[in-house]
Amino acid sequence: MQNNTIPQDIIKIQKKLALFEKDSRNYKKYTKILAKHIKTYTMKKRVNAHIKTIESIEKISQEESK
Repeated sequence: MQNNTIPQDIIKIQKKLALFEKDSRNYKKYTKILAKHIKTYTMKKRVNAHIKTIESIEKISQEESK
């Protein structure tokens, strides 16, 4: 079973972002920071998924070669 929890750093940024007025300087700044964190988080999840897929394919090919 996969663990689909949102990391604490993203939640903290979202809470901070909720305090600012839309289109303010800090709102724009935190929006960029949040986008960067979300991008790295999704890339990590994608890489992990690709690694699991590769491991599964290798396991299946090893079982077939036996």
